[in-house]
Amino acid sequence: MSDSSTAGPVVLDVWCELQCADCHTALADLRALRARYGDRLDVRLRHFPLDKHRHSFAAAQAAEEAGEQGQGWAYAEAVLARHAELADRGEPLLLEVARRLGLDDEEFDTALIDGRHTLIVDADQAEGKAIGVTGTPTYVIGGERLDGGKSQDGLRERVEEIADRLLAEV
Repeated sequence: MSDSSTAGPVVLDVWCELQCADCHTALADLRALRARYGDRLDVRLRHFPLDKHRHSFAAAQAAEEAGEQGQGWAYAEAVLARHAELADRGEPLLLEVARRLGLDDEEFDTALIDGRHTLIVDADQAEGKAIGVTGTPTYVIGGERLDGGKSQDGLRERVEEIADRLLAEV
């Protein structure tokens, strides 16, 4: 027997790459979704570093370290805001963003060296590939995959339709 008062939030997985211009553009929609649904919608950052962006794997690992330090989304947003600069500066930019957010940048540096978050990033990427993710951003909600890499037109509205339907079912 299920009790609707204990039903968890609807999950929106966002396959993202922190060196991706389209993912930066998608931030406005993600902020709007988080504002509209609050904790009824669990927006989860999933990593899908692309080979064409040489700092994307390190950025994904750094975002995981930021999550460990309690600021995963703030860090991801700050790096996405500087995605073009990341292409030029690489890891020094990742450490600078950590410092600016008041995070332990020495721990970031160590995490990037020891690769402690590699398995999480690899697992996200493998899961993404298994469900057909080919580019970023890609959203998965209620079992439906929405590709934002080609066009983001209407995607937020589609996510809202699915979220509203799922929330009405609980």
